[in-house]
Amino acid sequence: MSTASRRTGSYADTPLQKVALVFGIVFLIVGLGGFIPGLTSNIESLQFAGHESEAMLLGIFQVSILHNIVHLLFGIVGLLAARSFGGSRAYLIWGGALYAVLWLYGLFVPHDHAANFVPLNTADNWLHFVLAVTMIGLGLLLGRGARDALRS
Repeated sequence: MSTASRRTGSYADTPLQKVALVFGIVFLIVGLGGFIPGLTSNIESLQFAGHESEAMLLGIFQVSILHNIVHLLFGIVGLLAARSFGGSRAYLIWGGALYAVLWLYGLFVPHDHAANFVPLNTADNWLHFVLAVTMIGLGLLLGRGARDALRS
């Protein structure tokens, strides 16, 4: 495949774009799941925002309406980013950086504090850490490999 056709390839053409697409789909599923009884326990306590929400996605991750909306939006951005190599790389790296900030935020803001508006619990915090490392790592590793291939 020529360099020109690789740059203007089809949707989710490169491994990097496929990874962005998968993350986008997963975030959409998680965002929708946060509104579905059975997938989310204590859904009757679902709050718009804040640590008072006792709704738990899969019985583990504390969620709110805002939290679910953020996941849905992040999923949509992932689907859109998968259209291009650069967009996918930016989505993974900057999205991972955002999750690193959320991880630190969750570590330093007490779970029952008013500033915990997302809301976040310990499970959320460590999932955010894993997402940060994974997204940044994949964005850098897959981004570098494909970029080098385009140059040759």
